[in-house]
Amino acid sequence: MPIRDQIVDYAQLNLDDCIADIDQIRRYLPQRFEMEQLSRIIHEDLERHVCVGCRDISDDEFWVRGHMPGMPLMPGVIMCEAAAQLCCYFAQRHDLSGCDLIGFGGLEDVRFRGIVRPGDCLVIAAELTKVRRGAMIVSRFQCVVEDSLVCEGSIKGIPLPLDELIGATPAS
Repeated sequence: MPIRDQIVDYAQLNLDDCIADIDQIRRYLPQRFEMEQLSRIIHEDLERHVCVGCRDISDDEFWVRGHMPGMPLMPGVIMCEAAAQLCCYFAQRHDLSGCDLIGFGGLEDVRFRGIVRPGDCLVIAAELTKVRRGAMIVSRFQCVVEDSLVCEGSIKGIPLPLDELIGATPAS
């Protein structure tokens, strides 16, 4: 699907660029193992509050075997998680949120417009549209494979009580 109201000019991006690798991303995000949804950050524009990251999709993804057998498709919720992680990375890296941990606060106007398969490079672009320090961040996002829009929407991030979460024990 053609991309209207592009956050960035996707044709100008170099997907091999890397301004932050997985180790640098981990400095700002707590997700690990199967829940890490960013491979690298390839572009940042602090003036416009824009960030672009990539997720290289492999045959080893946890969802490949069951979604869908014989025709693996990246679940839309995982695309949204990748966008949330990109927004969180950018806000935390540049101390825009004023908190130690940002959590998923909501999604609006999300549309799935294409498919993502193993072997694809999912390019995620996000633009922070509202920042209320210590309260919430709002971003619009676009997910693209090659030159096709596969997902877009708006995402909200909210502060999470890190001190309460650290002491919490997992439910049995």
